[in-house]
Amino acid sequence: MKNLTKKQLFSILAIVIIGVLLGVLIMTMNKPKPAGDGHGHGGGGHAEHAGEKGGDKHAHAEEKGGHGHEHGDEHGHEEEQAKGPHGGKLFTEGDFGLEVLMAEEGGEPRFHVYMYEKEKPLPPNSAKVSITLTRPDGGKQELAFTPEKDYLKSSTSVPEPHVFEATVAAQTANEPYLFTFEEMEGTIAMNDEQSKAAGVTVNTAGPARINSSLTLPGEIRYNEDRTAHVVPRMAGVVESVKVNLGQKVKKGEVLAVLASSGLSEQRSELLAAQKRLALAKTTYEREKKLWQEKISAEQDYLQAEQAMQEAEIAVRNVQQKLSALGTGASSRGSLNAYEIRAPFDGMIMEKHISLGEAIKEDADIFTISDLSTVWAEVAVPAKDLNAVRVGEKVTVKATAFDAKAPGTISFVGSLLGEQTRTAKARVSLPNPDMSWRPGLFVNVEIVSNQAEVPVAVSTDAIQTVNDKPTIFVRVPGGFLPQQVTLGRTDGKVVEVVKGLKAGSKYAGAGSFIVKSEQGKASAEHTH
Repeated sequence: MKNLTKKQLFSILAIVIIGVLLGVLIMTMNKPKPAGDGHGHGGGGHAEHAGEKGGDKHAHAEEKGGHGHEHGDEHGHEEEQAKGPHGGKLFTEGDFGLEVLMAEEGGEPRFHVYMYEKEKPLPPNSAKVSITLTRPDGGKQELAFTPEKDYLKSSTSVPEPHVFEATVAAQTANEPYLFTFEEMEGTIAMNDEQSKAAGVTVNTAGPARINSSLTLPGEIRYNEDRTAHVVPRMAGVVESVKVNLGQKVKKGEVLAVLASSGLSEQRSELLAAQKRLALAKTTYEREKKLWQEKISAEQDYLQAEQAMQEAEIAVRNVQQKLSALGTGASSRGSLNAYEIRAPFDGMIMEKHISLGEAIKEDADIFTISDLSTVWAEVAVPAKDLNAVRVGEKVTVKATAFDAKAPGTISFVGSLLGEQTRTAKARVSLPNPDMSWRPGLFVNVEIVSNQAEVPVAVSTDAIQTVNDKPTIFVRVPGGFLPQQVTLGRTDGKVVEVVKGLKAGSKYAGAGSFIVKSEQGKASAEHTH
């Protein structure tokens, strides 16, 4: 090694001194802090989040098995609900710990409560415990507990659905404790974006006016007050038929022409009677003049007057017979031509006549109906007769297509059918555009009364789950099935008697989609 100069030695010495000083400084900065600093955690025991007594004690997280652990130096973290040694929810405050577990016993879910002191099990009589459950509909259930081996067991079961807010109250010999938690079993995960994409609307339950209605099946019939079965009233042979099925006719319009020998005889009789009357009048005038001139006897005048009056009666008699047939003295100069005319404006609904056919006097050859009004006939069960009254306004709806019209009950039968045990009712229905055709099946909706209800939902929100009416209530992140008791309905909204509070959000249109997703719900039974 070469000899170093004095200057080089001083440089090396300065570098060594600076390195030693830096090492001392680094060691001083990394020196551990005394116990009790930082989070305020003790020397390795339970690390407890400060919180007011009576609040939610979820903040103290324990590992299953109950052994202590330290949080390190991270602050502001959020932990899942701590689990106790038995797998239940664990709550702690100070040295006191309480574990709540829901267990199945003979098919009935019940709460089990275990208690600890400094992580060591306490006997079940160490504190008096009660749990209050608050359901989404506002209903409350108080659960008392009795000692059972090394835990407390709820004296009553917890009915489904297991959706509630729970408040756990524990009273030891020295101090009371209060803990809270939520149970959302059966939640169907579906956020706002997914709901909107699936077409699920979210409505708000609230008060509504419900028109209590009764819907009865019925059938459109002819208005029998404006329906005629046309018969010829005199036998004859058909010479011509002027109308066809479905044709509209006016009052007095010729429907058909018959050749009738009977009509010919009556018209001949009328002509003969008219001739006799004319001769009787002439004789009467002559005898009257002769009697006034004192040429003939009064008896001749009186006989002539009587003969004229008898002739007038004979003529009038034959005219009345022809009038009853709906015909006059003659038609187009033919004595046997019998013209059958429409009795009123209407439509030819039935036709039983053809050219050259021999027709009897009582044959039903035409059916004419005025379809400007029709009847809707309904069968009313005995239990609903009080709601069906003459003059009541109703709505008639077609079953085959989308059509409805207002009507009025014009008749309610007073007798019940022996076989059907129903009474007939009749609704008068205007039919200006002829859309209500006889034979059409309809539903007749009768509004019985109106009522204001405090809680109502749309009818499309009601789904059947386990054979019970259910509404899917909106909760953060999804929907919860809620069984309800229903009341009155008008077909659009339905009253909720029990199971839902006013102001609750629920799935309206598209609720069937939520039901279809129920089997895929993220929450399952974890008793």
